[in-house]
Amino acid sequence: MNIQILQESGLTHNESLVYSALLELGPSLAGQISRKSGLHRRTVYDTTEMLIKKGLVGYILKNNRRLFQASSPNKFLDILKEKETTIQQSLPEMLSFYQKTKEKEETNFYKGKQGLKTVFQEQLEEKEILILGASSSAFEVLPFYFKWYDLARKKKKIHARIISSDKLPKIPLAEIRYLPEKYSSPLAINIYGDKVAIILWSKENPIAIVIKDKAIAEGYRKYFELVWKTARA
Repeated sequence: MNIQILQESGLTHNESLVYSALLELGPSLAGQISRKSGLHRRTVYDTTEMLIKKGLVGYILKNNRRLFQASSPNKFLDILKEKETTIQQSLPEMLSFYQKTKEKEETNFYKGKQGLKTVFQEQLEEKEILILGASSSAFEVLPFYFKWYDLARKKKKIHARIISSDKLPKIPLAEIRYLPEKYSSPLAINIYGDKVAIILWSKENPIAIVIKDKAIAEGYRKYFELVWKTARA
């Protein structure tokens, strides 16, 4: 089982290994989980305690020994709903603080996969997204995220125009044009609203620089239109 999915659902690396092992093994002793997951027995005990608190693992006593069992994966949906409810309750207050401290012009730096998700999340507030130099590496850095992102973009009817030198998969509500392969690069520029996101799709250390400035965004938009005319469909 791909533990990355479990980690993106909020589990730590060790929790993902233990839960995945229990799904495959069924009711198991700590020693069996240790051999399956590759974790030390003491680590298994500590990790199962955390999973029990989250409601993802239960146990029964058999001959005075704990026999652990994974809860149904449907529990993840309950956890996500609880988090969503908590965030929705806190959102008005957080937005109030955000609007008070927000600057008219700003430059923000984002690092790592979660940082990049934040950048793409704010693009879902725009009517159109222009992408200059879209890289196929994006689908390796965030292999599962773009499925959700494109569904959300399609639901909001946000169109995208994309220029790339890489062969890209079919993308909903998107028109793609291509430049020669020799111009391929892990660097991409996303233009949306009054913002420009310069993204380095590095597998080891993906980063994004987001500039909020109407004049800069308009300048990049004009450059995009120029390249768009020369790119092939």
